Amino acid sequence: MTAEELKTLIAAGLPCEHIALEGDGRHWYATIVSAEFEGKRLIQRHQRVYATLGAKIQNDEVHALSMKTLTPGEWAAQQA
Repeated sequence: MTAEELKTLIAAGLPCEHIALEGDGRHWYATIVSAEFEGKRLIQRHQRVYATLGAKIQNDEVHALSMKTLTPGEWAAQQA
């Protein structure tokens, strides 16, 4: 799987303001910014992203995904 394919999968299931991916095709690190993360704990945010990947995680097309999940406000604060 390419970074663009993974980005498209996440964006199709989760409205995102920003997605950045790094990885080698099996192990990925993602920074994902979405308003849907507002009021959610870290585990809930990660579960929401994993839900967008569904079978891709289960059948090992995406072997590992480390995430930084931020709200737009958190993202803006980090960029300042």
